[in-house]
Amino acid sequence: MTVQNGLEHILRAAPVIPVVIIDNLSDAVPLARALVAGGLPVIEITLRTPAGLDAIRAIASEVEGALVGVGTVIDPAQYGLAAKAGAKFAVSPGATKTLLDSAADAGIAPLPGISTASEAMALIERGYIFAKFFPAEPAGGAPYLSAIASPLPQLQFCPTGGITLESAPKYLLLPNVICVGGSWMVNRKAIAAADWAGITQAAAQAAGLNEYRNL
Repeated sequence: MTVQNGLEHILRAAPVIPVVIIDNLSDAVPLARALVAGGLPVIEITLRTPAGLDAIRAIASEVEGALVGVGTVIDPAQYGLAAKAGAKFAVSPGATKTLLDSAADAGIAPLPGISTASEAMALIERGYIFAKFFPAEPAGGAPYLSAIASPLPQLQFCPTGGITLESAPKYLLLPNVICVGGSWMVNRKAIAAADWAGITQAAAQAAGLNEYRNL
């Protein structure tokens, strides 16, 4: 048993985790259903808007097949709030000592973010086997992850930040990448227009990236 128990199953469920910003709570359930229908059941709802926690609660209780998680976790208290709302995993942009110290008792699988080898080694020392690589493109992209795969084989990454449908394959082909995070299929314009069919189509394209995964 590790602090990340159960996380591998979630990260292997699809090649892409949609990173979602919910402005209006009424969009949460139809959006999640559109993503699940397109083959992307793992959904990260960020806490960048006041609707975040309620959106997690609604998706967890109403959307069959969805594996909903919480994103932009920067405060240990958010772990507990998200777990009570029904989140199965918690994604952070970074990994402070305070946040990592609290993760073991949070009741939710954490996916902390790193962008340097030293930060990756700090997670390895704590027994972590999965990390978010953020911001992926500005921090060195696929070449950086490829470079640290050999010296730091203990960690598998979910790179997020600036990744597109076109650039995702170069990440998914790497031996130390389990999935990627992205928002191209859930942009705010499509959500505001309630273009659920379009989002399902974009999700299906993203789900098709499974052929590139090195699992």
